[in-house]
Amino acid sequence: MPTDREVKLELRKKASEEPEKYYAVEVLRQEGFSRKQCGKCSRHFWSVTDSKVCGDPACSGGFRFFGKTPAKNRLDYIEVWKKFSGHFKKLGYEPIRRYPVAARWRDDTDFVQASIYDFQPYVVSGEVEPPANPLVVPQFSLRFNDIDNVGITGAHFTGFVMIGQHAFMPPEKWDKDKYFSDIHSWLMKGIGLAKEEVSYHEDAWAGGGNSGPCMEYFSRGLELGNQVYMTYENTPAGLKELKLKVLDMGMGQERNAWFTTAKSTSYEAVMPTVCEMLLKQTGAENDTELVKKFIPYSSYLNIDEVENIDQSWKEVAKQVGVSAEGLKGKIMPLAAVYSIAEHTRSLLVALSDGVLPSNAGGGYNLRVLLRRALGLADKYSWKIDLYRIAEEHAKYLKPQYPELLDNLEDVKEILEVEERKYRNTLTRATGLVEAAIRKGQLDEKKLIEMYDSQGVSPEIIAEEAARQNRKVKVPDNFYALVSARHEKKERQAKQQEKTEFAGVKETKALYYQDYRKTAFESKVAGVKGKHVALESTYFYPTSGGQEHDTGKISGEKVASVEKQGNIIVHMMQENPKFKAGDQAKCEIDWPRRKQLTQHHTATHIINGILRKKLGNHAWQAGAAKFPDKARLDITHYEPLTDGQLKEIEAEANRMIHAGKEVRKYFLPRAEAERKFGFALYQGGAVPGKQLRIVEVNGLDVECCGGTHLDNTSEAEQIRILRSSKIQDGVVRIEFAAGEAARKLDTGDHDTVNELAAVLECEPGQIPARAEELFSKWKDKVKKGKHADAKLTAAATYDGDVLAKASEIFRTQKEHLVKTAKRFREELEK
Repeated sequence: MPTDREVKLELRKKASEEPEKYYAVEVLRQEGFSRKQCGKCSRHFWSVTDSKVCGDPACSGGFRFFGKTPAKNRLDYIEVWKKFSGHFKKLGYEPIRRYPVAARWRDDTDFVQASIYDFQPYVVSGEVEPPANPLVVPQFSLRFNDIDNVGITGAHFTGFVMIGQHAFMPPEKWDKDKYFSDIHSWLMKGIGLAKEEVSYHEDAWAGGGNSGPCMEYFSRGLELGNQVYMTYENTPAGLKELKLKVLDMGMGQERNAWFTTAKSTSYEAVMPTVCEMLLKQTGAENDTELVKKFIPYSSYLNIDEVENIDQSWKEVAKQVGVSAEGLKGKIMPLAAVYSIAEHTRSLLVALSDGVLPSNAGGGYNLRVLLRRALGLADKYSWKIDLYRIAEEHAKYLKPQYPELLDNLEDVKEILEVEERKYRNTLTRATGLVEAAIRKGQLDEKKLIEMYDSQGVSPEIIAEEAARQNRKVKVPDNFYALVSARHEKKERQAKQQEKTEFAGVKETKALYYQDYRKTAFESKVAGVKGKHVALESTYFYPTSGGQEHDTGKISGEKVASVEKQGNIIVHMMQENPKFKAGDQAKCEIDWPRRKQLTQHHTATHIINGILRKKLGNHAWQAGAAKFPDKARLDITHYEPLTDGQLKEIEAEANRMIHAGKEVRKYFLPRAEAERKFGFALYQGGAVPGKQLRIVEVNGLDVECCGGTHLDNTSEAEQIRILRSSKIQDGVVRIEFAAGEAARKLDTGDHDTVNELAAVLECEPGQIPARAEELFSKWKDKVKKGKHADAKLTAAATYDGDVLAKASEIFRTQKEHLVKTAKRFREELEK
């Protein structure tokens, strides 16, 4: 399979040989543009001037719009989208709201990185209708490959708005001339450019399994946007024409605001109120004359494109007319201000959309941003409040993204918790650096490891090392290296042992209809050893965290059920006596089906309550439903307290007693997303044109393929067993419903009496006695005299000792009663 780069180069060459086929050549000629070849990079471009070079900054002499923009219309950041959406609405495009920056509808990425991500894979493939066609969207996007460039180059962002112009058309309705004319009219009328100020560059694009020719457009050295005509699917055999042709124009809102206002840096154009606030708070000097001289050469400091950054600083300083150290002394504090402003804006949107900073996955990159912002503030001894910065961003962005103001309380709490964690790492820094110095381990690898595992920033390490007369070289692209280490790898499909059923058609799944249906008849479609396929089945296969049904087919036992592609395979306990073509009587084990169904609906009840009580960031990170209990993993920044668990359990049982209807129905994907938003995807990305919706009236709405009750009252009761932090930013809740919950009540009563006997006290004295013994055990465990893992966990638990003791005693009764006797005997000795 060729790489995206290889596809792009080959397609660019192909398109350049037949420009009339791939580009809007007729429109360009009508507008007076002629095709030329750049004397420097050899790329083809279109211009009305006699220029011998294209508009790329490397060929045309850098950015040349500071203080003298050719744009007649000066548009501030908010006005860019307002004017753009109004202009395109008149041209027949429907403006839509942005999608969340967390790409919950996809399983191949954590964050939206461009506006086309909103519509991949289902809209682009033609499987699902777009929300409008054609459309424009102000899509906030996140990319973390340029973290180290933010603030310095004056143009780099981790969070930016990709204004998208999109159309999804069959070949007979595809009209590239119109799409190009529309963006050309924006440049001429929306921004107010003369034709002489614009050049169009022929190029090609490839990514996400698709590719197509594209037309970039530049003015005064700045690329304002890129219009891609997505035409092909990239396959191992080569390019394959798409059934649906896609217009993918991406235009940076930041760049257009910067260009039309001609500010010295894009940050001042994009975040004017925040920059003003931070410059005032920090006292950082903004030498505007120096910055004007510096910015045209700042792109030469792009850490991804230079081999020797120190030499690049010297060369830029020479162009500006000052020493390298003098230039750094002026620029770096200003870059720190811009970085703090930019990182906080990215955090505001991501946190508002329900993503938490963490040590894993996409949340790791958010923590990198947050700690880099705090580290820069510490470096310059600035007293700043990230929440106040986020609040100012939200106020400024209100006309475009009013939802950011609604979630500020959540954002505030998360930022405060994260800053506490960061401050705690600082107290460990001295000892860690001393140990590393003694071992001679302060190379790049060790710096990344210390940041990764301990959260200690390289700036702190360098400062601490300097106090000990040691010099530490921090890589200029340090944060990019850290981010790359945690980039999400493409998920590999779990390999299942598949049974080949030649000629067997897709199994008709009937279990969506009625969870009570346990007896039915079906024709046997295929038999391979112990594996059986039916033409239709009510047996539920293991999926979505819910265990499979068991039962009988023609009187023979079904051990397990799984879905293999579009066939539901029933694994029999023994090779069956029946054969393909037989009519089989089937019976599902009702107690198991009922219990699993109760646990699945209870999971939705608890999840809905958690999101209401904890906030928008509480998102399902995993779930499992077994016959004896169930568990739900949610994203949350700190462990749940006993008080919170009691409230959640009480509210869950109130929902049961209220007898809320549980509706199950199918909706087209686009309609479901429009009606309920992307909170539908609590259980992860769901494929398909039609989505099965499970709606607990007034509480929770999710896509789900599991078996569900018809009314919350059928869950009977819910008991929360325990909660634990299973990884940074993820909390697990274990619980039981129905008969499984009732069994716990009896077990608890027996456990209390047994504990009272073992501890030689009355039942009412158990709390005091348990706490007394645990304090003694804690000392013994710390001295290494006992290696029992469960007791070690209990004895070193930092929270409510009694609560932890009760939890462990209740769940590990048989083991701990014996161990408690042994401990008591040893303590008496």
